Amino acid sequence: MPNAADSPNTFDYERALQACAGGDRMALQHIYQTESRYLLGVALRIVRQRQLAEDVVHDAFLNIWNQASRFDAQLGSGRGWIYSVVRNLALNAVRNGARQVTVDEETTAAVESRQALDAHADVEDAFALRANLGQLNDCLAQLEPARRNCILFAYVDGCSHGEIAQRTKTPLGTVKAWIKRGMNSLRTCMGGVAV
Repeated sequence: MPNAADSPNTFDYERALQACAGGDRMALQHIYQTESRYLLGVALRIVRQRQLAEDVVHDAFLNIWNQASRFDAQLGSGRGWIYSVVRNLALNAVRNGARQVTVDEETTAAVESRQALDAHADVEDAFALRANLGQLNDCLAQLEPARRNCILFAYVDGCSHGEIAQRTKTPLGTVKAWIKRGMNSLRTCMGGVAV
């Protein structure tokens, strides 16, 4: 397998894709280490939103892993195939942009803040934390099950919006809307406590 420090000019993409098709996770890691920053640039130029571009690259690597056996060296280069996967996903994201609802930065920051508190073992005010978590559970229970599940898949399981859409067999735009509305409901229910 080529060295991860190889430049794009010396990296053997065809061999790496064949290894991915054979289940070699290190091959995918080598592709990621060699190309991810360039692929992010391609996605960013198309979608013009960093978070969406990162989602596109993430989904692209899942596709590369799952579809590496479909690569045919007679039809083009391995590097070109990888870039076409990213480009196609980015273009699809732009086409679907009118239906997508993104979670605002304030909500994302609030959720990340809550997760950091939950993960921290030395919480100074454990009683207040337990009270807030109890209130959060009560607020979650008030949400429609579909919205609640989408929020839990996103913020507890760490699923992307696309993964949630697949799990719930729901359109991507609907999933994003449910998450946004659900987070707004949680924020209101918590009465100013950061969710």
